Amino acid sequence: MPTFISNDASINYATFGDASQPAIIFSNSLGTNYEMWQQQFNHFKNDYFVICYDTRGHGASSAPQGPYSIEQLGQDVVNLLDHLKIEKATFCGISMGGLTGQWLAIHHPQRFNHVIVCNTAAKIGQEQAWLDRAALVREQGLAPIASTAASRWFTLPFIQSQATIVETLSNDLAASSAEGYANCCEALAKADLREQLKDITVPVLIVAGLQDPVTTVTDAQFMLDRIPNAQIFEINASHISNIESPSEFNTALTDFIN
Repeated sequence: MPTFISNDASINYATFGDASQPAIIFSNSLGTNYEMWQQQFNHFKNDYFVICYDTRGHGASSAPQGPYSIEQLGQDVVNLLDHLKIEKATFCGISMGGLTGQWLAIHHPQRFNHVIVCNTAAKIGQEQAWLDRAALVREQGLAPIASTAASRWFTLPFIQSQATIVETLSNDLAASSAEGYANCCEALAKADLREQLKDITVPVLIVAGLQDPVTTVTDAQFMLDRIPNAQIFEINASHISNIESPSEFNTALTDFIN
């Protein structure tokens, strides 16, 4: 896969479809890699130039010394668009990627036609909890986090019926860079965009999982109430809704973009 250098990080990315089509870029959640978007790039590649990448510290991207910041995570996206000579794109991010999307909508609105933020919040969780998790991962590695991830990511019926998918994602997490994961935990600890939501001018779609225990419908409603040009789509799924309910997810994105 191609890589490019974004400041201090080597970022792994992949593209699908025709570069002359409108661009859409997907940003992964904490502890996953760009392959989490497989059902999206297969769906959109006929009509869009699809770009997926591994967030710094994830997948085949490098894990430079941290802590990272939401500014770095967002700037990596801008740098990738510059690298690909794309002036304007649609952005879709989930969880940590959704926080990145909010930062981009606030600071680089001219680069995006639409921003889609899924299973996310303007502030995800509590600062100390993230710092504690970063310390735990540095001490014990990612196996303990990976062993319980499925229950945070998916509903029980999905875990039971799609064991192979769940196992692959859990194994990917266990095999990830502990340092990269911890550095991103530290970015999430500090990131708080609640006061800046009112400054967003780009059209925003908020995808909220009705059964998401991590970033709740209440979190989504908070964003909806403060982002001037936003709409919400509630999906019957848990935290990684694009994998749990891909058909509904893809339809919601298509309807919003069109």
